[in-house]
Amino acid sequence: MSSDIVFGTDGWRGIIARDFTFDNLTLVAHATAKYVKTLKVRNTAIVLGYDTRFLSREFANETARIFASYGITVHLTDRFSTTPQVSFHTKQKGAALGIVITASHNPAAYNGYKVKAAFGGPATPEQIALIEKELHALKGKPPRTTLKTLDEYIEARTIRPFDAAESYVRYIRKKLDIDLILKSGLKIVYDPMYGAGIEFLSRLLPGIVEIHGTYNPSFGDIDHPEPIADCLRPLMEAVRQNKADIGIATDGDADRLGAVDEFAGYVDPHRIFLLLLKYLHEDKKRRGAVVKTVSLSSMVDAYCEKRGIKLIQTPVGFKHVAKLMNDDKVLIGGEESGGLGTSLHIPERDGVFNALLLLEMMATRKKTLNELCDELDEEFGPHRYRRRDVKVTEAQKKAILAACARKPLKIGRHPVLKLDTMDGYKFYVENGWLLIRASGTEPLIRFYAEAETTNRVEELLDEGLKLK
Repeated sequence: MSSDIVFGTDGWRGIIARDFTFDNLTLVAHATAKYVKTLKVRNTAIVLGYDTRFLSREFANETARIFASYGITVHLTDRFSTTPQVSFHTKQKGAALGIVITASHNPAAYNGYKVKAAFGGPATPEQIALIEKELHALKGKPPRTTLKTLDEYIEARTIRPFDAAESYVRYIRKKLDIDLILKSGLKIVYDPMYGAGIEFLSRLLPGIVEIHGTYNPSFGDIDHPEPIADCLRPLMEAVRQNKADIGIATDGDADRLGAVDEFAGYVDPHRIFLLLLKYLHEDKKRRGAVVKTVSLSSMVDAYCEKRGIKLIQTPVGFKHVAKLMNDDKVLIGGEESGGLGTSLHIPERDGVFNALLLLEMMATRKKTLNELCDELDEEFGPHRYRRRDVKVTEAQKKAILAACARKPLKIGRHPVLKLDTMDGYKFYVENGWLLIRASGTEPLIRFYAEAETTNRVEELLDEGLKLK
């Protein structure tokens, strides 16, 4: 096995031509196909999609040919598609797995390989472990096979191109009140960040303003297609220029959501999560447990305690959330990165679906996004949040994590009240917390902090960076 192939919190990702190569992709595709052949399923088929990154279509076509060589039927999207579309069709078609060629929110130099389970969400850790076992067994050498051309497999109906968007749009119309959103007169700016969401939201909401909606694998003026404040300056400016009511952004494969209010202010995913939780529980009268990753706001804890809702906490990674959503009755589950799933939908993150749910809430309550956020401050007190991603060497990463493992009694001037090591190191201080953990997909240390003021958040982050 190539040492470059490592499955992180959300699949395998690597730098194109250095780590993410056709040779390495071939190994991963063979390993996944061998895993599929071990399953005792009636429908030995997969759904395969890809995003707008450099060579994504070519990587997908090569993957499709490898699966087809095993006699596995491949439902291949006929153009770039969002990750939630692939997850949806994996479940709808009763396929064994879904595969998406995408590096999600990573910079343009990256590509990746996501695996989706038959239930319509991320593959479970147990499934990934079995794929990795097949990968190890190959010992870095793919089986000797003679692949037919893509057209030959298509002619034989082993590879079946299909439109992933059309039936998905129909499905969304049944789940959400699109007419209510249209009648509300909300002026919307949408930023797909040059990703797979291009032109998709406008199919549901004609007349929206779309920026970064052309094919551009370099992502143009965007450092990386992640809907966080630092990457949404163009969206904020577009909201101002168009005097819009809201700005919506989705990441490279459109499974994450970012939002900007009518004053061009960034609304962090913690508040989006809580708003949708309140809307589902209070307006739609839906019931079930709430699942949050360790990096999500303590406001969620307060709301669940107040309403008597069962709360479950997991490590970072939506795969942990999705497994619970598939096994138990879960109202909403998600993480701080803008990815969440609800009981209205498949157990999967979906930036477009959740954006529409947020718009439906605004239309139902007849309130702006800023007004809805002000209500959160009134109910829970101010909660401000920020995350810093710091590029590090392996030696620097080990030094920072070793400092955390020594369990410091203070973070700067703030006494540590409690330490949670479920995933990384989460230091609870009075009216706030600091979480330090290594990224599972990039050479980064992530620093997360929440407190009652922005200044205190920045202070906690600064102090976290000083740990040695």
